Amino acid sequence: MDQKSVHKYLQDKPATFITQPFAQDVDVYKVQHKMFATLSEGKEGQVNESGEPIWWLNLKCDPDEALVLREQYSSIVPGYHMNKRLWNTIILDGSVPEIEIIRMINTSYDIVVDNLPTAQKEALQKMAQP
Repeated sequence: MDQKSVHKYLQDKPATFITQPFAQDVDVYKVQHKMFATLSEGKEGQVNESGEPIWWLNLKCDPDEALVLREQYSSIVPGYHMNKRLWNTIILDGSVPEIEIIRMINTSYDIVVDNLPTAQKEALQKMAQP
């Protein structure tokens, strides 16, 4: 999954909006003013086979699952500039399957939504229904 498809998937989550409180090149994805993801270019000079920059995706995660994912994929590391226990950074270099990235995005979003006040959760559920 590349940066553009990740951005679209994140943006399409119900009630998601994007801010840039850290820097112009770091998109922060929020639901009800709570952050569930960040997307930014990786370290300077980090490029893929095509010479394009490699992007980094930060996602919330269950602490136990975070450790398992880090052991399973070398491109999943403790959250860059985040709480290392609760966040993972996924280096979008093509080594993590798309279905796994989608699952992790959904999990991050759900963690945030599950911790919202009941009225906000119910409003989101209504938005998500067709």
